[in-house]
Amino acid sequence: MTNKTYPATTYLADNCEAKSSYALTVFKVICYICVVTLAVVALLHSVGMKWSQTGSHIIGSFVYSALIALPSMFLLRWISFRYTDKYPRLLVLMQVTVLLCTALAGCLAAGLIFQFIGFIPPSGYWLEFRSSFEFAVILTLLIGMSTTAYETLRDKFHNATLELRTKQVEQERAYKLLAETRLSSLESRIHPHFLFNTLNSIAALIPRDPQLAEDTVGKLASLLRFSLNANQSGLALLSQELKVVRDYLEIEKTRFGQRLSYTIAIPEELQNVSVPPLALQSLVENSVKHVVSERSQGTTIQIVGSKDSGRIHLEIRDDGPGFSLDNITPEHGLGNLIARLELLFGAEGQLEVIREYGWTVVRLSFPA
Repeated sequence: MTNKTYPATTYLADNCEAKSSYALTVFKVICYICVVTLAVVALLHSVGMKWSQTGSHIIGSFVYSALIALPSMFLLRWISFRYTDKYPRLLVLMQVTVLLCTALAGCLAAGLIFQFIGFIPPSGYWLEFRSSFEFAVILTLLIGMSTTAYETLRDKFHNATLELRTKQVEQERAYKLLAETRLSSLESRIHPHFLFNTLNSIAALIPRDPQLAEDTVGKLASLLRFSLNANQSGLALLSQELKVVRDYLEIEKTRFGQRLSYTIAIPEELQNVSVPPLALQSLVENSVKHVVSERSQGTTIQIVGSKDSGRIHLEIRDDGPGFSLDNITPEHGLGNLIARLELLFGAEGQLEVIREYGWTVVRLSFPA
């Protein structure tokens, strides 16, 4: 596992956020205590309590609220964080149990406090407990479960909003990477060397093979058009991608002649598979640049496709010396492709380079 180092600003931000959350919880508890105290006083007054007795009842209600509300809030918060994912079906039962236990403990403790300050005589302890416990349980369950339901809905809404924003950011990043890929491909197409070599090849073909010269112009136009109009959704049909690859290789054949040969072995059933635009073309272009153009003898490029166990495998094979993906930078065309695979398929999208029977195999694989 890779160790990660976080900057001091991140630690301070997390620490401040934790303190802010704790302070907010304490503030909520105080508000709940005040609300419950006032509600109890109002209820007792409605059943005949005289206003002359208000002071003692306010103190009594405050004691009950503080002894029950404070532990209830913190215990419910602790249980929610610790057991929501582990025991989701038992969570409500655990919350009800906590509220009943805190109501019981609060009533028992309140009686002791009232005896200590002289509100009730020692002989009146259990009478006070019996008269307050039932009411305390009902009020604790009502307020506790209502608050818990509200907090749960609020957290779910917050998490859903955060997840939506994360997906939007990832989608925007995917579009940016796709735009960079199209721009990079277009720049490579109109690079002076490539363009001049292609135009020179076309000029040389005009007197001896006008039809081939015309076809090459059409392939160049098709290649430029696809580079500009790649699918905005981040995926293109494999059949379209293969047409671009053929056009590119045919254009390069007018330059390299017999030094470049290629074969395409893609099953018909994979023609409608969706792939990242310009993915195969980037891999083929890498072989042409670093193998075909670097040697005088002939080079064969093989494009192979297969499907097994619900995954698509697309391979570019050449007889060059090979390379390592560890040396590929994010700015490189293959680095851009790796980033797009991660965004589109997550850990299921893979690009690997292996040596197999003297061939360099660049394998692109992703879920079907």
